[in-house]
Amino acid sequence: MTAEISLYGLYVPTILLLSLLSLVCTRACGRLLMQLGFYRLVWHPALFEFALFFIVMGSLSSLLTNHGY
Repeated sequence: MTAEISLYGLYVPTILLLSLLSLVCTRACGRLLMQLGFYRLVWHPALFEFALFFIVMGSLSSLLTNHGY
């Protein structure tokens, strides 16, 4: 994974774009889970969303990383 991405001449760290994309995905998953009533089963919803954010971010990072296999 490259360290920076050039957006119209402005270099932006990849982790920033990755975290913004993860935030959007986490919010979408959170809304879906709320509509399904999943949060009734969760002890601490804020902690669950925090963990979900890092799971999504790690998954996206893994997909973007070139391992050379």
